[in-house]
Amino acid sequence: MGAGKWISGVLGWIVLGPIGGLVGFLLGAAVELGSESETSHSSSKEQQMKGQRNSFLMSLLVLSTAVIKADGRFVVSELNYVKNFLRTNFSEQAAEQAKDIIKKLMERDINIYEVGSQIQMNMNYSQRLQLFHYLVALAQCDGQVVAQEMDVLNAIAGAIGISAQDTASIMSMFKYDTESAYKVLEVSHSASEEEIKKAYKRMALKYHPDKVATLGEDVQKAAEEKFKKVQEAYDIIKKERNMA
Repeated sequence: MGAGKWISGVLGWIVLGPIGGLVGFLLGAAVELGSESETSHSSSKEQQMKGQRNSFLMSLLVLSTAVIKADGRFVVSELNYVKNFLRTNFSEQAAEQAKDIIKKLMERDINIYEVGSQIQMNMNYSQRLQLFHYLVALAQCDGQVVAQEMDVLNAIAGAIGISAQDTASIMSMFKYDTESAYKVLEVSHSASEEEIKKAYKRMALKYHPDKVATLGEDVQKAAEEKFKKVQEAYDIIKKERNMA
């Protein structure tokens, strides 16, 4: 099954560099399909946005494979998580084709640092935060993140240029305790109420879904989960401190 129908239109920066090398077996069909069906009917801005979105999705699949391979086992629940994510935010066809793509990528060596360097050069910080949030969610979808997966996630965070504070913030979004809530908002337990309120506003702005609007409505929809985690963390802290 080819990838062209759901990775339709021009691809962006992904055609070059290590990611292009990894998914070269897919690129021909996607670009060929897009060259006629999209180019003549879309503005250059629309084509650019389509290219960014498609490149984001292919980067997501490449790094998803790195996370799935981390512990040396092929875990069906993780593959199903990727499929369900794409089914919910894109289409059934996307979900089925993603399965085929990942199975082929499982046979290839993925250099996280080379791939991450290409991503860091071509995605803005908000897009990279969204990508990393998805990967952390993937790693914990079976209820736990093993040491090998944690190592891979930390390597990915460094490779794509996510700060240590933001890495801790996103990883803490999947825990439901007071200590994790403070990490989500990137404040200490000794922070004043005013500092916590300011931190909440700052983090809500940083993780707002509009920050990834150029990647399309489906990616923007997926980003709402990250935004909600900030509100949940703030609510936990307010309850603990009896804040108004």
